[in-house]
Formats: sequence, structure tokens, C-alpha cells
Amino acid sequence: MNQADMLGLIAGGGSFPLQVAQSARRQGYRIAAAAFERDTLPEIEAYTDRLTWLKLGQLGRLIRFLHQAGASRVVFAGPINKPRAFDLRPDFRAVKLLVNLRSRNDNALLSAVADELHQEGFQVVSAIDFVPELVSPAGLLTRRAPSPAEKQDILFAWPIIKQVGSMDIGQCIVVKERAVVAVEAIEGTDRTILRAGELSGSNLTVVKIFKPGQDHRIDLPALGSQTVKTMIQAGATCLAYEAETSLFFDRQQAVDLADRHKICLLGVAPDRPGEVQNL
Repeated sequence: MNQADMLGLIAGGGSFPLQVAQSARRQGYRIAAAAFERDTLPEIEAYTDRLTWLKLGQLGRLIRFLHQAGASRVVFAGPINKPRAFDLRPDFRAVKLLVNLRSRNDNALLSAVADELHQEGFQVVSAIDFVPELVSPAGLLTRRAPSPAEKQDILFAWPIIKQVGSMDIGQCIVVKERAVVAVEAIEGTDRTILRAGELSGSNLTVVKIFKPGQDHRIDLPALGSQTVKTMIQAGATCLAYEAETSLFFDRQQAVDLADRHKICLLGVAPDRPGEVQNL
């Protein structure tokens, strides 16, 4: 890599774009960030060499900005508010993309944008390349292992959420006593967990996976201390996530909080969910 290479950063919400920008700068990149009104933190400006603020749907303007900045690689980092995605006002380039999509769910839409960038000569790379330390680990993270009932719930939920994920609907399911309580759709993981708590009270098991066929470069599943806080509020006692395919933010803080509330956090190997029985 030339030390003057420009990295295009498509910056969504939260602190993740800031972390990616910081790490990329340490690797010698300059940063050209496309930020989104009402999603991206304004602090992004301090981490970038060039910055533009966009509205959802301004695909043509995004591509022009990346070309003008001289970016060769592009990385997606941070979520876009999903309900507001219905309010987008697509420009001509975005309209052409949207009319050819059979689905406008997360993976289909973001993959189409990534493919459009690839056709423009940009190399779309995974955010994990810049923050490998955030990759979610396999194994038991907390002092408490899953109970026999929680193990049954994990094994019950796993093939269901994999099937749901294969249809690009959601990444998270909440179950109790081998019954589905809530499935994630457009509302996101935290609201799914809270809804499950409202519907079914305590002793809930949360399972979060990487959607089959999901593009590894974009929209990675994410967990963190906020997930644990939401579980506490909802009465969830166990979180099983698909290891090595998601991002785990402020991990130690999340584990410490889970231990204080006797919550189990477990990373399940992608190809060996049955090993949960051996814990």
C-alpha cells in the first residue's frame, strides 16, 4: 500500500466509523468519508481528510465524491437507521439500482450498492480488515455456562434463525422454552429483545447469527455492552452468537456486566452449533 492511498469510508451511525478511520490512519491511509445526516456522528470530521454529508439515496453524489477524492478502496462501517431508509429520495443512479432489485432488505440493498461501487473501479473491503480485534470470539465468555434449558433453546433457535436469515429478514431471534417469542425484522436487535421481554417476561434466550449468503464486506452483525443492558431490561438470561462472523464492541465491559447479572454470553462455532450440548 502506498502511504498516501485514500480510503473511502461510508460512515453510518455509532462509534464504529470513528474506530475504522483511526485504525486505517494508523495503517497509513488518508480518509475520505461519506457521512449521513441524522446517522453519522459529527465527530467523524476529526478523523477524515475529506468529508461530505449526504442524504439517503444520493448514490450518484457518493460515487462522484469517491472518484474526486481519489479513493481506491471503500469500506462500509456503522448502521443506517433502517426505518428512515423508507424516507430516502433516490437520485437517478439510485433509482436505476432500486428498480432492478427483487428485495430492498439489508443485504440485498447494500450488496447492490457495493456491486455498483465495484463496477466503478473501487475495491470494497471489509471493516474487519481494519479492526480485527473486534471479531467476536468462540467459546464461553462469562462465568456462567448455559443451563440445560438454555442449551435446548439455542439448538431449537439456531436452524430457525438461519432459515429466517437466508431470506434476508433478520439476524436475531428470542426464544423461551423452545417457543419463538420474537424475530428481528427492520427494528434491529435491541428492540427485538425488548419486545420479547414485553411479551414473555424473564428467562429469555437470544440467538444472533450471520445470515447465510450475507456479504462479508458489509452490514456485519454487531454486539456490545448495550446488548447486555437491553437483555437485563428485558429479562433475557443467555446470548448465543455466531462466533468469528460478527463484531463485539467493548467486550470486557459487556462480559463484566453480564457476570454481575448472571447472564451467559456464548460464542458458537459457525459449523458446530451442536457442541453447545457439551458445555
